[in-house]
Amino acid sequence: MQKHHTLAGLFAGLAAASIWGGMYVVSKVVLEVIPPFALLTIRLVMGAMALGLVIYFRKTKTIITKDFFWKSALVGFVGYGISLGFQFVGTKLSTASNGSLVTSATPAFVLLFAPFLLGERTTPRGILALIVSTLGVVAVIDPRTAELSPSLFWGNMSLLAAALTWALYSVLVRKVSKSGDLLTSSAIMLLGGLPSSLLFGMWEVQTQGVGTITIGIILGLLFLGIISTAIAMFMWNYAFAELPANVASLTFFAQPVVGTLLGWLFLAEKITPLFLTGGVLIGIGILIATSGKAGGKDEG
Repeated sequence: MQKHHTLAGLFAGLAAASIWGGMYVVSKVVLEVIPPFALLTIRLVMGAMALGLVIYFRKTKTIITKDFFWKSALVGFVGYGISLGFQFVGTKLSTASNGSLVTSATPAFVLLFAPFLLGERTTPRGILALIVSTLGVVAVIDPRTAELSPSLFWGNMSLLAAALTWALYSVLVRKVSKSGDLLTSSAIMLLGGLPSSLLFGMWEVQTQGVGTITIGIILGLLFLGIISTAIAMFMWNYAFAELPANVASLTFFAQPVVGTLLGWLFLAEKITPLFLTGGVLIGIGILIATSGKAGGKDEG
């Protein structure tokens, strides 16, 4: 694993997770006007169009085989059709704090899938990095805010399914990236999530309707479609294409850190010593993972 590829992959993963960490403020405003699956449909279409334009105007042209198209579309269906669907349902039926806590299990699930799908063996260093980073994210999120009421059971199960399927999606991205152009594959993946999001989105619009579309909402849609979807999703895919899956997955932990920092900046939320400790532990975990051969064997 060459050093410049490692740094580029780390930057891409951290940048993607950071964008998603700051996405919730915009999403909250837009979701008051547009229902979740309808919004997801708009994001996927805008994201695919943005990546499609880049592909169209770049000098290098890509030949898309039927096998490559359907593999990419299926991976996209797992990530954007199934995983984000579970996330929406889980967020609705559970709480935001539970969502942050449960979805932080994603890197652990990546460690579960990687040996079977990628041939990346789990090393003691990789496990140590995961443990240290997980302790950090638990400190950042503070599990004392979680609710384990029986009434939230199905919501929590949906969130767990979201974390599990997002980990599967991320590992599959690394596998598919070896068989063709990553940018083209990323655009097709976004299209792969459309069948389910479009179906549920149409139902939402018919039953709930859509609120008043203002300039602010349009700007929010542009941010969510181009920045949070096209750019961030491609960067996340790039991280998994360039790094061993267990290393790339740890960059996911930047999401709650950035979310908390933005809450401090814009919502006057407090930064606690526990948060600072957690941030340091996450950084140490990523350093442990990227030093030496934490990724293990990568047979593809």
